[in-house]
Amino acid sequence: MTVTALAGVQAPAAGRRVTPTARLILPADANRDDWLTARRRGIGSSDITAMLGLSKYGNELSVYYDKRGELPLESDDSEPAYWGRVDEDGVARRWAASNRSSVRRVGLVANVERPWQMCTLDRRVDTCPIEPGAVCALEIKCRDKMKASMWRRGCPDDVLAQTLHQADTCGFDHMHVAVKIGGNDYRQFTVRVVEHQQLVLDLRAAAAELWQRIVDGRPPVLSPDADPGPLLDLYRRLHPDRSGTVHIDRDGDAQDALADYLDAVSAKAEAETRRKAAQARLYATLGGAEMAVLGDRPAYSIEQRSKQSPDLSRLAERWPEAYADCVTDKPYDQISIPTDVRKRHSA
Repeated sequence: MTVTALAGVQAPAAGRRVTPTARLILPADANRDDWLTARRRGIGSSDITAMLGLSKYGNELSVYYDKRGELPLESDDSEPAYWGRVDEDGVARRWAASNRSSVRRVGLVANVERPWQMCTLDRRVDTCPIEPGAVCALEIKCRDKMKASMWRRGCPDDVLAQTLHQADTCGFDHMHVAVKIGGNDYRQFTVRVVEHQQLVLDLRAAAAELWQRIVDGRPPVLSPDADPGPLLDLYRRLHPDRSGTVHIDRDGDAQDALADYLDAVSAKAEAETRRKAAQARLYATLGGAEMAVLGDRPAYSIEQRSKQSPDLSRLAERWPEAYADCVTDKPYDQISIPTDVRKRHSA
């Protein structure tokens, strides 16, 4: 792949080399839609975490369909993503000040020999604080305070995989990482390639295999124990509008999945019934008391709580303009199973 192969994207500086082994595909100030389109022409660092099952937003199959252009171009507009972008520059300045260095934005780059291997560098480091004259980069993260323990001994697995992919793409022998946790807990680390050489080779081989599948049109086969959350999201995005009918085999996987689904629904209902029965017995033991004590320790208590809920019917009747302005309809999918199928399964 060359820079000019990116349809609709203006080639910056004729694909000039900006790292020891990588060329610039798009500058940091490129239009975001152009960036989303360009990154489909290779495997990036965020794709690596999804490919390894380390991301709650995707998996190997979603990467495949995204690169094939079978999913809509979507930018992450969630609150964490927004604040991550807003805070990125401040974390970069803190790292530069702490290390008496300077950094600059680069953009989307691709490896010269393996053009499918891409990454977007958060910052290029002009003066390395640990190896004067070395060429390296800075990866920036902003994480919730509940994730602080994951950074106790270094970078979490997902960040390690991302930085190693970036280092391999760009020919760096190390990467710097700066993270702001919970708004005011700053930490920094250094990831050295020499300490993870086999992992780097494994990541490259896995990414190369997935990219070949993408080129050939051969979807990857996920592990049976893969997280179903990203899969459900993927199938909803792949088929937002459904129509028609498919025929399934009596002894096929769909029948097994249907049976498993009905078993799970039944087990959930039975568990809820048991929970309510146990709750009633706990109430009965309390009588009019507020707390039950076992020995000299509290065992359980009843706490009065409340929550606010809007009366949408009243809102629509009395303030229709406010209702129209504030209330949105959010469609969702629900599997509907005929009653006779449920009865046959439970019989």
